[in-house]
Amino acid sequence: MFTNNQRQEERTGKYGTPRLQYLQELVNQFQNAADEERKERIVANLANFAYDPYNYTFLRQLNVLELFLDCITEPNEKLVEFGIGGICNSCDDPANAAIITQSGGIPLTIQCLSSPVRNTVNYALGSLYYLCNSSTKEEILKPEVLDVIKRYAACETVNVSFSNLAKAFLDKHVYENK
Repeated sequence: MFTNNQRQEERTGKYGTPRLQYLQELVNQFQNAADEERKERIVANLANFAYDPYNYTFLRQLNVLELFLDCITEPNEKLVEFGIGGICNSCDDPANAAIITQSGGIPLTIQCLSSPVRNTVNYALGSLYYLCNSSTKEEILKPEVLDVIKRYAACETVNVSFSNLAKAFLDKHVYENK
């Protein structure tokens, strides 16, 4: 359920931690964590907050979108999965999408299409669906990227989720323009 100021106040109560402060604490914990498993849990938690528009301003203010992009560059597949999950959860917002694209997020997202982790591929397809617009089409609709997406669209007997996301992408960004 999406949050608003009244709902947030009811949930945190009189002595609860304000959302911005709580998210700041998570970012600090991530930056100070030495343990990979702890980092994974924190990024997964932040990615869950990224689905709610109430949190978008806080995420931008705390540079969490950039943190998600940094996670995509890690060798740890869980960090990549949760990082691209956070990108996918937040990129439907134009302000978030602009930060993601300006921070080099499109090549990182495209790179996730070849991940061995199913969730990572799903999140990448979903992210590209929202990130593709008139200013990013040239970068996203390259022949090699379209080839991968078309292969996912054709794999409905192997993975329905990949196929449905890929078909939705193609319908909106490729076939609609013809």
